[in-house]
Amino acid sequence: MNILSTLRARRSRVAATAAVAALVLSLTACGDESEPSGGGDTDKLAGITLVKDGQLTICTHLPYKPFQYKEGSDVVGFDVDLLKLLSDDLGLKQEVVNIEWNQITSGAAFAAKKCDVGMGAMTITDERKNALTISEPYMDATQVLLVKKDSPYKTLADLKGKKVGVQADTTGKVYADDNKAANGYEVVVFNDLALQTNNVKSGRVDAAINDNGVLYDFVKANPDMAVVSEFDTGEQYGFAAKKNDESATKLITKFNELLAKAKTDGKYNEIFKTWFGVEPKK
Repeated sequence: MNILSTLRARRSRVAATAAVAALVLSLTACGDESEPSGGGDTDKLAGITLVKDGQLTICTHLPYKPFQYKEGSDVVGFDVDLLKLLSDDLGLKQEVVNIEWNQITSGAAFAAKKCDVGMGAMTITDERKNALTISEPYMDATQVLLVKKDSPYKTLADLKGKKVGVQADTTGKVYADDNKAANGYEVVVFNDLALQTNNVKSGRVDAAINDNGVLYDFVKANPDMAVVSEFDTGEQYGFAAKKNDESATKLITKFNELLAKAKTDGKYNEIFKTWFGVEPKK
């Protein structure tokens, strides 16, 4: 074969390759047009605008076991399973975003379009109602006092002159602050639950106040620790979404419907027992 014939053969091969590539691109484009964008149940998502198509984006502050915490690369927990009722019903996958707690409770996370829903064993308060759209209560809670098992402290009055650890931006901190003057202890603020509880274990602080669910769970895994007092604060938890927003209202309304159904058909009790070892009190 001479040089001219070789060049012609090469041009023919290039042209054929280009034609095949063009055909593949054409078929791919046709395929994209026939696929629905975003995923999810189109009918149930009517009027609901998500931060990201095809997923329910959930903001929280980790860890807060057993409500939400990392197990390997996954975020698991009671709150996660309850919100799975919503994501499954809407045909969405879950994506959990870990951010500062006050971004959720202040509403800033929703204003910045970081998430669709906020979770984190969030106590429903008037202040939070003013900043957020909040679901119906899904669990009752109260504050408790955590100490080392061999410590002499049983009540807040026993902690005069001592240090009490609290978690930032929680109702446990509010309760500790409200009772500080009457009992004469110092309040030490930690950014998350793990820091708070581990500082009681290490002796940096003498006690800690936080929600009953998380501190009883901590004691189960740490037999050298004990919950010695409960405070009847009458709290209830709810999930949060953007305030004064039609889409957020529809999302929370849908969760309320699913929660009511789960409490009727036994699904709620099943999820509760998975994470707390007992069924909820009637």
